[in-house]
Amino acid sequence: MAAPAPAPAPPDREEIVFLDVETTTPPRRVLLEFGAVVVCSRRLVDVSSYATLMRPADLDAVPDPTARCNGITRDTVVAAPPFRDVADNVYDSLHGRVWAGHNIVDFDSVIIRDAFAEIGRPPPEPKGMVDTLPLLTHWFGPRAGDMKLASLANYFGLGKQRHRSLDDVKMNIDVVKNCATVLFLEESLRGVVPTPQNMLADATIRTQGTSDPATNRDYNELVGSHVEEMMIDTTKQMDARSSGGSSGFVELDDVSTESIEIKVVVLHRSRLRRIFHHKGAQLQLSCPGLEVRWVSTQFQPNLSIVVDIPDNLSKVLEFCDNLAQSESPEARSNSTWKPIIKRYGNATTRPTVRLKIAMTIVNGNTAMYSTQICQKDCNGVIPKLASRKVDAAELESLQGNKVDAFFSLEIYDYKAKAGILLVAKRLDVHFLRDQA
Repeated sequence: MAAPAPAPAPPDREEIVFLDVETTTPPRRVLLEFGAVVVCSRRLVDVSSYATLMRPADLDAVPDPTARCNGITRDTVVAAPPFRDVADNVYDSLHGRVWAGHNIVDFDSVIIRDAFAEIGRPPPEPKGMVDTLPLLTHWFGPRAGDMKLASLANYFGLGKQRHRSLDDVKMNIDVVKNCATVLFLEESLRGVVPTPQNMLADATIRTQGTSDPATNRDYNELVGSHVEEMMIDTTKQMDARSSGGSSGFVELDDVSTESIEIKVVVLHRSRLRRIFHHKGAQLQLSCPGLEVRWVSTQFQPNLSIVVDIPDNLSKVLEFCDNLAQSESPEARSNSTWKPIIKRYGNATTRPTVRLKIAMTIVNGNTAMYSTQICQKDCNGVIPKLASRKVDAAELESLQGNKVDAFFSLEIYDYKAKAGILLVAKRLDVHFLRDQA
């Protein structure tokens, strides 16, 4: 007789649940263990936890001890309850919460959904999902190797991964905390405060079991609002300290080329990074009223806009270009140096630069802005972020309008080409044609 359906979870559960499952080895995946830790979304402290072994219907599917590194054997699970008997507890742990985990989208959530299907019951539904594998791969980079949980744990000295559900969940939470701390410190040293929009940009957030873009968009907005609420106190403090969110960007009239220098920042494992400094802080520039000459959306994710620049910005960028070319290792490499400023047509044409629109590919098919694109109304007020999801038509509508640009200068040397990349952190769009 089928077990009665559990009562639905409260629709507004605010906690995040980190989860992990252990299974038999491929080709057949049989669920052997489930573990979950519910954490407070604001402080990432444990609220509750649940873990259980499960006895599969076919004990022969459980391999010998030497076949699995987690130590789960037939003797381990022979006295454990079948999944049907613990399904209520699993459901109650998960339903209506944001799920988080390492490779959760393509593995753990699929296993859980299949387990409920096997007993003829509807699976728990997440409010949204945050997959820490692509999230940390984007933000933390290749410094920890293959970005598996064991590699990340080894990088931070958290011990050896046990491959047991509850232990792996707790290790995952510790890894996230360590990564977030390192990234915050690195960005703070560069004079950049991480924003909720940037941190969300590469979070794998989607609805399992549906390919409907509208449904996925609704879930993305739910999770986006939920995670932004976690950071609301920090955001308010940032707003109080900054003017329109432009704190840390230097206006052109305040730039002294004599104060610009290149400093070497030592990152983890002796990795070096060269950045422009101006009067003791990373050089990031703000420049109002740049006219957008054209928009490049053909080669995603390399989106960019080409803008005309005034003479004072041209002088600053030429100085930085010459400084980087003469003093950095890139100048001594075999790479071809690409000047940052270009002129199209005759010599009297106004100089132009290309501003890169930072974006992130989520789940291989959805692109989201990392660059904040804001809209100005006729009074010069910036009411809200115009869009998070990349829309080529929307981006192309910038052509012919003016933008107030806030951007960083990044020295690069890649595939035999070197130079300075201007990365737009924020663009305040005037949309002059709409105001005419």
